[in-house]
Amino acid sequence: MAVIATPGTVTSVAAKAATAAIPIVFAVGEDPVKLGLVTSLAKPGGNATGTNFLIQETVAKRLRLLHELLPKAVRVAVLVNPSNQTTDASLQGTKEAAATLGLQLQILNASSIGEINAAFATLASERPDALFVGGDAFFVGRAVQLVTLTAHYRIPATYSLRGYVAAGGLMSYGTDFGDAFRQVGAYTGSVLKGAKPADLPVLQSTKFELVINLQTARVLGIEVPPGIMSIADEVIE
Repeated sequence: MAVIATPGTVTSVAAKAATAAIPIVFAVGEDPVKLGLVTSLAKPGGNATGTNFLIQETVAKRLRLLHELLPKAVRVAVLVNPSNQTTDASLQGTKEAAATLGLQLQILNASSIGEINAAFATLASERPDALFVGGDAFFVGRAVQLVTLTAHYRIPATYSLRGYVAAGGLMSYGTDFGDAFRQVGAYTGSVLKGAKPADLPVLQSTKFELVINLQTARVLGIEVPPGIMSIADEVIE
């Protein structure tokens, strides 16, 4: 095998544990040094390099954007997957941002379809002002379920990826994953041409996108502030 491309934290860590010889080009959401993938960002120093799409760094801004969209919201539920190894770090960033904004958080855990349904049953009875859905691969795979439930219970929600909003979600803010994965492809091509991962610095994502679904906002009776509209990268009608 000439090179292994691993778009995800779990697969990247597994590949690194499996081989110290085959070149690895990864895409991860947290610090690749802490994950043990590289020695440093500037000089990876081993058989792996790639890109960090900075999930943790976008959490605080996503919560601030939600607060700007819903300035009267005080109680925000946060849905996370406890089996995701990046959850603790992301949740800490969410809590710190919430304290700054004066928001009260309610943490809900879900790592299965049934647990998602159970979490929304809790939301239905306790009626928070908004929902913050954590960035997680399992949640991405259940995007339609999540968007359908938020619509059913009329809960304004913010997500990490555009796909949720395209499916009917209210708002998303996060890394442009298309751009991040293009970077993985470019580095894979460089390795195939003879470059060594040890000589290719880890890239940091630089493209982020805010997406708003105006139709969903209207259904929920939300008037999107001009300030949010002016900075949105995409508005879905």
